[in-house]
Amino acid sequence: MASGQERILRRRIKSIQSTKKITRAMELIAASRIVKAQQRVAAARPYADQVTAVMGNLASGGAGLDHPLLQERDPVRKVGFIVLSADRGLAGAYNSTVIRAGERALQAHQAEGRDYELTLAGRKAEGYFRYRDYRIGEAFSGFSERPTYEDARKVAQAAMARYERGSSEPGGVDQVELVYTRFLSMGTQKVVNVRLLPLERGAIEGAGAGDGPQAAYEFEPEPGQILERLLPRYVEGRVFAAMLDASASEQAARQRAMKAATDNAEELIKNLGIVANKVRQAGITTEIMEIVGGAEALRQAKTDGRTDYFPDTILSRDLLLDHLDRSGAYK
Repeated sequence: MASGQERILRRRIKSIQSTKKITRAMELIAASRIVKAQQRVAAARPYADQVTAVMGNLASGGAGLDHPLLQERDPVRKVGFIVLSADRGLAGAYNSTVIRAGERALQAHQAEGRDYELTLAGRKAEGYFRYRDYRIGEAFSGFSERPTYEDARKVAQAAMARYERGSSEPGGVDQVELVYTRFLSMGTQKVVNVRLLPLERGAIEGAGAGDGPQAAYEFEPEPGQILERLLPRYVEGRVFAAMLDASASEQAARQRAMKAATDNAEELIKNLGIVANKVRQAGITTEIMEIVGGAEALRQAKTDGRTDYFPDTILSRDLLLDHLDRSGAYK
């Protein structure tokens, strides 16, 4: 019969085995979602490149770059931050890394005397900043693993509305920064902090330039009107690309975390199995010693001619072997 300590160890091993099945399944799910997230990132890149090229052609075609989204404010009194995190945990240090990066950037601007406004995407970022009583303008959630363009539009429009108001009006900002995790490869993701607004004029003016001869375009309506409609779409596209990068990074981080958890569970099961076997062997040895001691006492009593120690059934070799077999000594 198993001892109390052995039963505790066996129950713990079964519990860890159940947890291992869960972490292994989550690892496989995350690995499959990474591939889909990478495909979405690759599919969205041509759209962003083409929008950038069109804006460059508009700038070279005479469109004036005097749109509010291109106007830099000096001095910058208030900075808006868009922090992209996950809705769920179990992704290692993914959430804490991007949240801490956003917090450090916010504190750096505060040290320079600037105010801040937070726009958060993801329940983890919202929970962190709200618990610490940071001022939150908008909070969005429910789409971190599979963001859509409509989700990016909501976040981008909130940021553009605040920027266009400016710090002179309530809720307005003079600059918007985007903090997210950029997906570089399956094993490498990097937290970046980029300026979203105002847009950089140099990047737009140089987008249409090339090494070879450039085509001449006729625009209808005027280039300025097209650019005015296109710039908000450009901002939405940048936010959407950041969300897709963050989604792929989240799945990569979760896959690594669940693999580490599975490996740790296997190692723990192995170590607990060794301890349980030692406890079981110690129990068997104790039982054997008790049987041998009892048999020796009976033999000694028989040798001395005493009958008061003899039970009704004499312990035999077959009975001893049967007891050892039932106790698991030969299993």
